[in-house]
Amino acid sequence: MSKFLFEDFDEVSARQWKQQIQYDLKGADYNETLVWQSPEGINVKPFYHEDDFKEGFQPVPGQPKSWKIAQEIFIDDEKIANHIALDALKRGAEAIVFTAAEDFDPKTVFKDFPFEQASIYFKLSFLSEAFYVKLIKFFSEKKATVFYNIDLIGNLARTGNWFHNLKRDHEILDSFFEKNSSQNLLSIDASLYQNAGANNVQQLAYAMAHVNEYLNHVCQPERSRRPAEVKNLHVTFKLSTGPNYFFEIAKIRALRKLYATLANEYGINETCHIIATPSKRNKTLYDYNVNLLRSTTECMSAILGGADTVCNLPYDALYHKSNEFGERISRNQLLILKHESYFDTVSNPADGTYYIESLTDELSEKALQLFKEIEKGGGFLQQLKEGTIQKKIKESAEKEQQLFDSGELKLLGTNYHPNKSDRMKNDLELFPFVKHNPVKTLIPPIVERRLSEITEQERLKLES
Repeated sequence: MSKFLFEDFDEVSARQWKQQIQYDLKGADYNETLVWQSPEGINVKPFYHEDDFKEGFQPVPGQPKSWKIAQEIFIDDEKIANHIALDALKRGAEAIVFTAAEDFDPKTVFKDFPFEQASIYFKLSFLSEAFYVKLIKFFSEKKATVFYNIDLIGNLARTGNWFHNLKRDHEILDSFFEKNSSQNLLSIDASLYQNAGANNVQQLAYAMAHVNEYLNHVCQPERSRRPAEVKNLHVTFKLSTGPNYFFEIAKIRALRKLYATLANEYGINETCHIIATPSKRNKTLYDYNVNLLRSTTECMSAILGGADTVCNLPYDALYHKSNEFGERISRNQLLILKHESYFDTVSNPADGTYYIESLTDELSEKALQLFKEIEKGGGFLQQLKEGTIQKKIKESAEKEQQLFDSGELKLLGTNYHPNKSDRMKNDLELFPFVKHNPVKTLIPPIVERRLSEITEQERLKLES
């Protein structure tokens, strides 16, 4: 066979393709029949063509050459956390996400930890200057790769309160930057917006407005920071990937483009770090094994979109406490993708694909427009205090909930082909629904809520 087989065929333009489609439709309207609109207002065409990209493709800055498999571990008992972490690393994990609600002894938790091999991420629900100073000193001596993920505004958005108060929180953050500017301190937890029901454009715009609050604060000239301190600023984004496969790939690529544009305005490092995890919003209590399929495709989107690290969600995380079987299965999903499905063989496989490139550009443009509107309205923090951000997310979530309730948005085993004999009441180790605890807050918090919660609560009541 000739190596130049394609030279034997004439090129077909986008116009010719559309003419052929119009002919095959036999009079049906092209736009009404084949073009559909996403929740973000993007019109998705039946085909994409090179003619749509006369100026070529803009490369996505900071795309990683490889990605890491992470496992999340809650630090309750320090020795147990250490054992689970070492075991996870032996079984294929390449990074550990440690969550904690109070101080712990790093020497115990990280005993025999292979610092040169594995990255460390923190997700702490408290802010203690003394404890962070101790952590930074400990890991600096170990020459470990650590992401501290301090997110003051993220805590305000999630809980409705600062860790301490606005002034004290920012004093602590400023103190860290003055002494540890080269560390991976800052984080933007944009997963909150996805899990609460924000659409992709909102997630991107809110993530940009969120980080812009920090950049405005950190890069202010009156703070007299040395240029190198600001230029080498490291920012980590935590994202949740949902079920809209190609849109989620494009979302991560769009985030890198948007951040590079914003960072360039401040004269800082244009590359951000991204850790992704599957969404909780579409996960279900009944027919829970389907969660394996959902999280697998969502991890695939994260990988193909260019996440640096992927931390899977165990299929039973909604109703079971952390357990060895659930964690092993979630880790093995990523190991299969990496070592048996060869998702680590090609770097940036989405580059140059007409559909994804188009989605990336459209999501970027719409998110940039929304970001500018937020800035004109006083910025992200101001709109959080006014309740504007919460209101917009709630509106988006309600639209999605209506699609689920009507059956147009299907969750297999829940509102589509449910197994009537499925029983879950006696298997609940955790409360899988939104808790309504009356707590005094400065602002209304952004609440994560799964689509199937009301349906599941009704089914639980009917269980014999």
